[in-house]
Amino acid sequence: MNKQAALAFRCMDLTSLGNHDTPDMIEALCAKASYQSHHVAAICVFPEHVTTAKRALQAQGLSTVPVATVTNFPQGGTDVMRAVEETQRAIAAGADEIDVVLPYHALLAGDKKICEQLVSQVKDACGTDILLKVIIESGELQTAAQIRLASLLSIAQGADFIKTSTGKVPINATLEAAEQMLTVIAENNPRCGFKAAGGIRTLTDACDYFDLAERILGADYVTPSYFRLGASSLLKDLIESR
Repeated sequence: MNKQAALAFRCMDLTSLGNHDTPDMIEALCAKASYQSHHVAAICVFPEHVTTAKRALQAQGLSTVPVATVTNFPQGGTDVMRAVEETQRAIAAGADEIDVVLPYHALLAGDKKICEQLVSQVKDACGTDILLKVIIESGELQTAAQIRLASLLSIAQGADFIKTSTGKVPINATLEAAEQMLTVIAENNPRCGFKAAGGIRTLTDACDYFDLAERILGADYVTPSYFRLGASSLLKDLIESR
């Protein structure tokens, strides 16, 4: 594994969000969380598999690897209390990070307030110990202005990261959307993280996002503390990189 591949591996949220995931599949996913002297930034699974993932990582001596999960996923509904309760249950199960979907349909309809309420209240549920990533579903937003608005209001309401996509829509992460999101971060809160998710399959893809983030926010930004890649199929390409 070369230097760039190692960085991509360390920045990866190794993900399985399949409707037919089983405990055995999650244990197999967690078995891939370390390679040589490196480990991934997090494991991302559905809430019902958080306990399995925590147990599997602990058995491998990787209890410091966070387990992330998703709420209000993937539809991005407007029921704020439901999103909060899903988040609370996930945290009670042991989740270290929450990836919540912004009510992007509402935003497209002009309802910014419900988006602000949901992010703010989910952030309150997370407190200071649980990392909150807000998925803006950039591929469904129709203009650069809407991507910027979704990013800005998420940051303003306390998001620790803003994330491109659920991976469940036709258009997921793109460099064009990432540039808008990273620019909003640079202009408003350079300590907010960024996660590109969906469609990142090769080291070349990952490096394109690294280069973009470094250009906008500097080389120090491209670390697991601020920069994540949500991926599963990327892993094979990284391990085979020389």
